Amino acid sequence: MKKYKITLTKQEREELKSIIKKGKRNAKTIRNALILLNCDEGPYGEKIRNDDLSKILNIGLRTIDRVKKIFVEDGFEAAVSGAMRESKRVYGRIIDGEAEAHLIALSCSDPPEGHSKWSLRLLADKMVELKYVEDVSYETIRRTLKKTN
Repeated sequence: MKKYKITLTKQEREELKSIIKKGKRNAKTIRNALILLNCDEGPYGEKIRNDDLSKILNIGLRTIDRVKKIFVEDGFEAAVSGAMRESKRVYGRIIDGEAEAHLIALSCSDPPEGHSKWSLRLLADKMVELKYVEDVSYETIRRTLKKTN
């Protein structure tokens, strides 16, 4: 696993300490502030091992690593607030608005001969056959239809 080194400035440490002292923030913010303060390897901090910190705060090691990663990659504010990162989605949408309209129209049409109703697999195969999408799973079809109700 990649190691992330946390070095806080004096001003950042003071801000984290004020967050902890006031206690007027949500629990996630206070937890992240505690993690950052205790993982600080800069001139103003005294680093605690992740194992010890996880036992003290009663949290998982992955949580500590995740907060440190967000601090290094996205900055101080993102790590403290615990806000979702903008580029969270790894994959693009398979079914866009146009393909979704075709799917709904197809599901409202008569099913193919030999079938009493449309199945998710039949819909997925027909969407590919009609070249509305390149490739799609029946699970994507299910989610899309559930969303539209």
